[in-house]
Amino acid sequence: MDAEALRKYSALHPKPAGLTLQYGTAGFRTKAEQLDHIVFRMGLLAILRSKAVTATIGIMVTASHNPEEDNGVKLVDPLGEMLHPSWEEYATQLANAEERELQKVIMEICQKAAVNLHKDASVFIGRDTRPSSEKLSQSVIDGIQVLGGQYHDYGLVTTPQLHYMVCCQNTQGQYGKATLEGYYEKLSKAFMELIKQSHCSGESQRHLKIDCANGIGALKLSEMKPYFPQEVLIHIYNDGTKEKLNHLCGADFVKVHQKPPGGLDMKPNERCCSFDGDADRIVYYYKDTAGHFHLIDGDKIATLISIFLKELLAKVKQNFKMAVVQTAYANGNSTRYLQETLKVPVHCVKTGVKHLHHKAQEFDVGVYFEANGHGTVLFSKAAETKIRQLVKEEKDDEKREAAMMLENMIDLINQVADRRVIDTTDAERRALTPPGLQEKIDALVKKYRLSRAFVRPSGTEDVVRIYAEADTQENADALAHEVSLAVFHLAGGKGAPPQPI
Repeated sequence: MDAEALRKYSALHPKPAGLTLQYGTAGFRTKAEQLDHIVFRMGLLAILRSKAVTATIGIMVTASHNPEEDNGVKLVDPLGEMLHPSWEEYATQLANAEERELQKVIMEICQKAAVNLHKDASVFIGRDTRPSSEKLSQSVIDGIQVLGGQYHDYGLVTTPQLHYMVCCQNTQGQYGKATLEGYYEKLSKAFMELIKQSHCSGESQRHLKIDCANGIGALKLSEMKPYFPQEVLIHIYNDGTKEKLNHLCGADFVKVHQKPPGGLDMKPNERCCSFDGDADRIVYYYKDTAGHFHLIDGDKIATLISIFLKELLAKVKQNFKMAVVQTAYANGNSTRYLQETLKVPVHCVKTGVKHLHHKAQEFDVGVYFEANGHGTVLFSKAAETKIRQLVKEEKDDEKREAAMMLENMIDLINQVADRRVIDTTDAERRALTPPGLQEKIDALVKKYRLSRAFVRPSGTEDVVRIYAEADTQENADALAHEVSLAVFHLAGGKGAPPQPI
């Protein structure tokens, strides 16, 4: 590490006296003018994280649904998931360090997290449309350059798009192409296949009015429209050309105020929805013929998705475990309906997407949505493999069609780390699953003298541990790296970031 370069660049991004911030689920978030030193230091941290896990890390500059005057920054882990909790502590420590202590804190993080500063590093950067975001992105780049990492600045992207790019990059294209075109092609194809299979009719089924919160969603949705056929009509409102970001519009406004956003004219029974400022929340709504407003928030979205999935899972006749994960803030009626009418198990966890997500990973199919519109569906590796197998091999038309709909659902959803794809035997020295992994490890071991290697799922973290030996340190490092790539590839991009031990 170049101590002089660190001092020079840090002086360009000074920490305001007395300011203390904490990294949380949303990363750092405050008034934009107070963030310059934070985003610079998160550039530093992204390089350290990249070197620690030997993978590309993402940084998104956004404050989501906050007012336009605010901004924020959050890191994206290798498979598009949120930053690992252990590194949230490092982020807070680095952000609040005094200037004179900065180098010391970096070295402490390197020691605690076993970061090899001589390794290569790569970071993807994205930002929303706030006036402050471009300058703050440059501060991120300054931090990256201090520690000598490579970066790709995607510029204006939604938060889900940056997560997608990072995942694609670290799975070497198996999840998709790490380009906006790849994102649009994959999602539009899966969406249109679902539409074809839905058997819905009528022109109204193809129309959707979308409130884009005067944010990045408007730009990217406009780019995506050509990927849909002409009969799919997407009408964009609050596109940022007239009003301020998130002002009287967006998913949070609609949810809190229980009324349509400004700038969107609703007619009875028209389908409408709202994004938030970085397009990672969505809520739906409509007016009935009497003019009453009906909101379909995250609780209702989770319920509707569960009905849909339960019907499909019943048709494929597989013994998949499905559950919905909620927090204490979920609507009690939704919980009762899921449990008593749908007979779907419901589990309650602490508030926060990361808690919902981790619990959802315990099931073959895990559904979670916060009421504000944050959420997704997770398919286990075993369930996904079986579904894709049914699409290829099933002779029964009804079962195959249901499997095809489930497959298209999977392709519409971001899948992230799940260490359970690794199953071992022989005192954790040989991998039973995924198929082909142990054979690949055996072949890699033969390339190096006096070598051996094995992998195992961590018992405490969402990571896969990798052990490697060889005749030299250089060969041991190379073997560990090759085994980690094999884990990524053969786990179908669903294995968590490999870490040699």
